Amino acid sequence: MQDSPLKDKVALRKLYDSVLPELAQHIHQHLADVIPLFHDFKLEKLVDTWTREPGSDATTEISLDKGNVNQMGLRLRLEGFQRVGADNFDLTKDLLFKLDRNFYTIGPNQDNVWLEKEYLQSWDNADYELVAEKWTEQLIDDLTQRLEKLTL
Repeated sequence: MQDSPLKDKVALRKLYDSVLPELAQHIHQHLADVIPLFHDFKLEKLVDTWTREPGSDATTEISLDKGNVNQMGLRLRLEGFQRVGADNFDLTKDLLFKLDRNFYTIGPNQDNVWLEKEYLQSWDNADYELVAEKWTEQLIDDLTQRLEKLTL
């Protein structure tokens, strides 16, 4: 008997195919005022196919379809900040889904967790908004710090 759902290819596919695109839409809406400040904007899904689970066979392929991926997420690239009198610069920011055996966590890195969910637990609008707002706040903080360094 299992107490909670385990990480498998169905659960990972749902995250990759449904949750990440919906989250990307919420993030895009929150970035509406920031995007025009840059020449180019990219928001893409990421899957870590390099990190192996402890004790796993070194010859086993890591993939969504095998259900053995440990991390996925979103990567934002804002390229070519455009402001008269300022040097152009780029910003990159990741959002990490750390995939444990019975649950997963979401945050800007492995040490900061904003949300924890079980694999069969559905996302509601409040979950998407929470993550999108926190991530956008951090991005704006990063941008502000970068601009403050330019004015010193």
